[in-house]
Amino acid sequence: MTPQFPEFRSVQLADRDFIQEILWSYKPQTSELTFTNVFIWRTHYGFLWSMYKDWLMILCSTKTAGLYALQPIGPSPRLEPVRALFEWFTDEKRENNPRIERADERMVREIEGIKDLSIKPTREHFDYLYRTEELANLPGNKYHSKRNHINNFIRSNVFHYDILTEKYLKSCLELTERWCGLRRCEDDLNLLGEWDAIGEALANYHDLHLHGAVIVMNGNVEAFTFGELLNDNVAVVHIEKANPEIKGLYAVVNQKFAKNDWHGVQYINREQDLGEPGLRQAKISYHPDHFIEKYQIQLSGYKK
Repeated sequence: MTPQFPEFRSVQLADRDFIQEILWSYKPQTSELTFTNVFIWRTHYGFLWSMYKDWLMILCSTKTAGLYALQPIGPSPRLEPVRALFEWFTDEKRENNPRIERADERMVREIEGIKDLSIKPTREHFDYLYRTEELANLPGNKYHSKRNHINNFIRSNVFHYDILTEKYLKSCLELTERWCGLRRCEDDLNLLGEWDAIGEALANYHDLHLHGAVIVMNGNVEAFTFGELLNDNVAVVHIEKANPEIKGLYAVVNQKFAKNDWHGVQYINREQDLGEPGLRQAKISYHPDHFIEKYQIQLSGYKK
């Protein structure tokens, strides 16, 4: 049964068709707005959902960030559900910093000029958008080092690129466990959350309608990636993992996934960098075409 605002409930796999239809109809640009992201990260972010009239409401709750909401998804204008959310937040003072996070420019345009709402960009959540053709072909001097990494890998290794099907799921999970052992995921909440999210995605790979690929070397999966269409013109890559001890492997799986699997769309969204310097440098090194900007919306001057 569909939860009606202000009642919220946890995200379940059985909710996929209902929630995904609303998200797809919105024609999203931001990477959060697929059912896959909401489902596989539901434990890490404490996602709950509800319907307020024609709008999908998604709450998030974590120990570090507290309680907040994603933008209401549904028909424009959306000032009414925004007001409903903030009234709910401030009723009984549920949260000392009531806010909407990761709102897109479309949402911001709908509420600009409302005096009691403050809006600020959140750079760490900006999505990186790349031209598919560039990721596939790596043209020109700016991709010279990427091409070198790939060519060196090809000359030095025997490998097989294949579609990620059920026969590879266990091996992908084993690679994730090895990767986490090397990167000490247990010491980093974000990496620990990603480990859990990958496990959820692989366990429900078929039901989530994901599309992915693997690189197999000596009978072992040494790299894998998966994603899906975000809208008619953009694919979103949710996860990309490779054995960090094999030089050039990340560049190979990135390039081949773009070339072989996403040539039908103009752009690939490779999600945000979360403000992590190493991840930011890696994403910038692929020369994004542009960013999908995201914003935080707060009640001006609210104090608990």
